[in-house]
Amino acid sequence: MTQSEISAAVNKIKNVSSDLYDENRRILDFICNGFTIRRDDSSQKDLFINLIDFENPENNIFQIVNQLEVQGREQLRIPDGIVYVNGIPLVVLEFKSAIRENTTIEDAYKQLAVRYRRDIPELFKYNAFVVISDGANSKMGSIFSPYEYFYSWRKVESADKEVDGISSLITMINGCFRPERLLSVIKDFLYFPDSSDNELKIVCRYPQFFAATKLFESIKSSIKPNGSGKGGIYFGATGCGKSYTMVFLSRLLMKSTSLKSSTIIVITDRTDLDDQLGKLFLKSKNYIGDQNIETIENRSSLGEKLRDRQSGGVYLTTIQKFCEDTKLLSERPNIICISDEAHRSQNNLDEKLVVNDEKGIVEHKFGFAKYLHDSFPNATYVGFTGTPIDEMEKVFGEIVDTYTMKESVADGITVNLVYEGRAAKVFLDHKKILEIENYYAQCAEQGANENQIEQSKKAVTNLEAILRDPDVIKAVAEDFINHYETRGREGATVFGKAIFVCSSREAAFDLWKEIVHLRPQWNEKRLCPEDATVSEKEKKELRPIEKIKMVMTENKAKDTKELFELLGNHEYRKELDRQFKNEKSNFKIAIVCDMWLTGFDVPSLDTIYIFKPIQKHTLIQTISRVNRTFKGKEKGLVVDYIGIKKAMNEALKKYTDGEQEEFEDSEKAVVIVKDQLSVVNAMFNKFDASLYYNGTPFQQLETLNKTVEYVQLTEDLEKRFMEAARKMKKTFNLCSTSESFSVDEKNQINFYIAVRAILFKLTKGDAPDIATMNSHVSKLIQEAIKSDGVEELFQVGKNVNFDLFSSEYLEKINRLPLPNTKIKILEQLLKQAIGEYKKTNKIKATEFSERLNSLIIAYNNRFADGDLASKVLDDVAEQLNQLFADMMEDKKSFEAMGIDFEKKAFYDILVSCAKRFNFENQYPKEKMVELAKKVKFLVAQNVKYTDWNHRLDVKAEMKADLRILLDENGYPPVPREEVFKEVFDQAENFKKYE
Repeated sequence: MTQSEISAAVNKIKNVSSDLYDENRRILDFICNGFTIRRDDSSQKDLFINLIDFENPENNIFQIVNQLEVQGREQLRIPDGIVYVNGIPLVVLEFKSAIRENTTIEDAYKQLAVRYRRDIPELFKYNAFVVISDGANSKMGSIFSPYEYFYSWRKVESADKEVDGISSLITMINGCFRPERLLSVIKDFLYFPDSSDNELKIVCRYPQFFAATKLFESIKSSIKPNGSGKGGIYFGATGCGKSYTMVFLSRLLMKSTSLKSSTIIVITDRTDLDDQLGKLFLKSKNYIGDQNIETIENRSSLGEKLRDRQSGGVYLTTIQKFCEDTKLLSERPNIICISDEAHRSQNNLDEKLVVNDEKGIVEHKFGFAKYLHDSFPNATYVGFTGTPIDEMEKVFGEIVDTYTMKESVADGITVNLVYEGRAAKVFLDHKKILEIENYYAQCAEQGANENQIEQSKKAVTNLEAILRDPDVIKAVAEDFINHYETRGREGATVFGKAIFVCSSREAAFDLWKEIVHLRPQWNEKRLCPEDATVSEKEKKELRPIEKIKMVMTENKAKDTKELFELLGNHEYRKELDRQFKNEKSNFKIAIVCDMWLTGFDVPSLDTIYIFKPIQKHTLIQTISRVNRTFKGKEKGLVVDYIGIKKAMNEALKKYTDGEQEEFEDSEKAVVIVKDQLSVVNAMFNKFDASLYYNGTPFQQLETLNKTVEYVQLTEDLEKRFMEAARKMKKTFNLCSTSESFSVDEKNQINFYIAVRAILFKLTKGDAPDIATMNSHVSKLIQEAIKSDGVEELFQVGKNVNFDLFSSEYLEKINRLPLPNTKIKILEQLLKQAIGEYKKTNKIKATEFSERLNSLIIAYNNRFADGDLASKVLDDVAEQLNQLFADMMEDKKSFEAMGIDFEKKAFYDILVSCAKRFNFENQYPKEKMVELAKKVKFLVAQNVKYTDWNHRLDVKAEMKADLRILLDENGYPPVPREEVFKEVFDQAENFKKYE
């Protein structure tokens, strides 16, 4: 290569785009897939460039650098670690101390995703992923992802046990950062969609990496004619990201040179799953490496597509389409069939004899898998499932990799499930419960799996009669409404999303009619709930809709006119899908039979009610609808109206490889809540809160505020209370409907939750999340905040008006009879004021911030009792007030100097530098006033460019002009780079907030 060709290759990844996400996607595409450049000699062919040798890791140069100074747009940034491959900074690491209580792994995330991304974006245009760690916890993810989507790499190899704690960082290094593994992750396991409105970038999780790579190796060894055609099974817990694992696998298959561009056929057994996978694959053409990705309407269409090509292509279809005909579609061995939910209808190769009573004959039938294999006799078959069954091995071979429900919960990929049994509340006749149990026993006796069970018509008919009994339907409807509304009142549900699973269409219709009879307002169309806050942009996504809807396919031949019209057509059900997934929509409760029980992801869904006899893999699939992670959602709740606990635990044991014997029961949650309540009550054994429970509304408010004050007697008491109350609230959400709590206990729980909410507001400056509390208590909290002048704290994060800190307002705060609360309010208001002041005068704001921090340290060292404690509180309050006074005086000091507020900021930085570098006697203050005017004028001239913050030329010009201006005015008398940097930082700060 000539020197100019080398420069052309380097410039390919150096050009800066204004959009970091697009630039990162473009550069990583060049790094992972290579690119071409034209030769200087036009007679030669274009040159294909690989910046990294992925095939031979030893040919690359791997380096890690710590504490490298990176000059940012506004200031210097120093990442803790950067991993370079061939000089390209591909991984950035940020660490926080494991022994400092006030720093967390989330602080490391904010450092990277907020401050570093803002200040040194040029570094992240090359970034593959970032790592955050506090020593005890280590996670990795995309710079564009929320913190919730960062995960640990907890294994070195797939068969290893997971590692947590201090050793987790070593595990991540050994598991992800050895050269060949790191290059593999970067090359094939960073996913960008073809287009994205929300900066989507997926960094694989370790179970996805192991599953895709192990399946890939299994497929290569299974290709016919030398192999068996059985590519293997991936047993991955429902909700663990199997769809993306399929996409990762598809890229490996398509990019493999040994497989010579396979044709991939992705098969599901439901139209809704086909739609869901289709959306993902259709926007992944660039990533997979094939522009020919299509969903197939029918079998003949697939045949035409395959006849036109001998390699490549990705086709998505449903297994049912292979029954349309039985002719051969292709004998090619480079066809890979990937089956989703392979345990259901894609594993039955054998012939089955079925008695047709109507015709009086015996029919010979085959399963869908037989027709699929007849269509592609030489293909290799791969199965994905969350619930494997024995019959799958005949079609797909052995399980290649496993990732259980227990592992998924431990990794934070899904949430745990809690069981609450309520069958006894609706079946008052115990004999009916026994009949249901007999039904389950009969199914078990008839065979080990569903495909071997010819269910007795009598058993099914008897069971349906029990479940559709009008008295039972009425009891279920009444208990459901009570349960649902109680959870809503107690703030135990995130957005009130619930699915109710019925045994049949008829039972579902009966239940729907009874519920809307009891709650007619639930059948009224609204855009959103009355108490919801919805932006104009969000309104565009919403449609007027009822709170409760039935979701099932219509049957014109069998449905009554009323039912048929309620169910709507396919397009209507698509809209129901969209509205149920929208947290702000009025559609909260879905009554279903079979739809939405598999492959339907609604992260905010936290409760599922079961009124249908289901078991084994179907049961696990169904209850897993509530296991997705979502902010504020600790666990998913399964409410049982039919007696499925035994079946649940049997299924759990089977599908966790025996690691977990039974689901967590809501009654266990009751025990935990009561234990925590005892702990908190012990903290208040010297405090009389009786007026909260027995007094007037005013006395309740007064007691609430006095309790908040009491908790702040010492920092230790405050921390212990906040942690105990947090645990209590989190667990109470799972069992708030339990009758094991007395009225007094519930009142105490809600009282302590309210105290914690107000204290959280005082210490963190965030508004209490009243949406997740008892509705009565949330009103009390709002009143308590208003009554004590704390309501202004709700303005945190918004533009603060300095008039807020008037002498009248401070007097109002200082009149508070609660010294700890008063100090917390003053602290929060000062933080707001200093943050606002910093926008204009960085140096003075820093001084005031240091003074505030020293006062807070003194306050945190307070004692619980005695005159000394009182003196500390009085001193801190007095000094906080003095800090306010000094700040207001400083803000107005520019008037006496004959300059404005902004010029005073530049004057202060000039004076500060003169003092720190010992030349204040050599440079009179009058000259500094004049110089401050000139600096402010110069900076203001540069601000006239609207895009100055993104223009390096403007910044460079201002830097040069400022250096010349200071030099012309003899500041400092002896040139010092540190002085220039400080003045320039203030100039940048001023420009930022101008």
